Amino acid sequence: MTAAVFFDVGNTLLYPYPSVSAVVREVLEAAGHVHEVEAIDALIPLVDQYYEDRYREDDTFWTSEQETSGVWVGMYSLLCRQLGITEDAETLALRVYDEFGHPRRWKAYQDVVPTIERLKARGLKVGVISNWDRRLEILLEGLGLASALDAVVSSAAVGLRKPDPRIFELACRRLGVEPGQAVHVGDHHYADIIGARSVGMTAVLIDRHDTGTTDADISDLYELDAHLGWEM
Repeated sequence: MTAAVFFDVGNTLLYPYPSVSAVVREVLEAAGHVHEVEAIDALIPLVDQYYEDRYREDDTFWTSEQETSGVWVGMYSLLCRQLGITEDAETLALRVYDEFGHPRRWKAYQDVVPTIERLKARGLKVGVISNWDRRLEILLEGLGLASALDAVVSSAAVGLRKPDPRIFELACRRLGVEPGQAVHVGDHHYADIIGARSVGMTAVLIDRHDTGTTDADISDLYELDAHLGWEM
């Protein structure tokens, strides 16, 4: 019997607000570099690829606050240089990274609060397991979600990262449940699905943005109950 449901954060519970490109544009404009959002949008796939390549090369950076910030600064520095900004690319990249440490730069998807409330009404415990820096709890608190969560486990805070089985086991211990009693919902097959399944958790792959993930189980959290075979 299911006793707990865990969620990933980025692209599962939260999305950048109003968007990554819009935040980058604001930071650059404040520094005197004016670029259209469309020009920045066009470079986002390159930035995403930088992240995925770095992630495949060595995903242990998620266990260190310093290394995590270094990867994100590298991503946004690349973006700045592609826009022709060279001299202060890293300084501006760090400002972008800092911006995403503020709750105002994130929004919860509209189905998040209703889903958490629905799960709680079933008597289930609800938690978060995320590859994130130590700012995660502050973000969740600022967004009004922290009080509804029974556990928040971020990679940088515990020195473990998904898909390492130990971070999933740690999260289950914090809620006093066995992995076989827990569900984990996330958007990344490698980090979320492989990791959760490795310890016997039920894994659910969400694809909110129609990225073409052919093995996605759900496209939003309203579909979660039906996917798990629960009556609404």
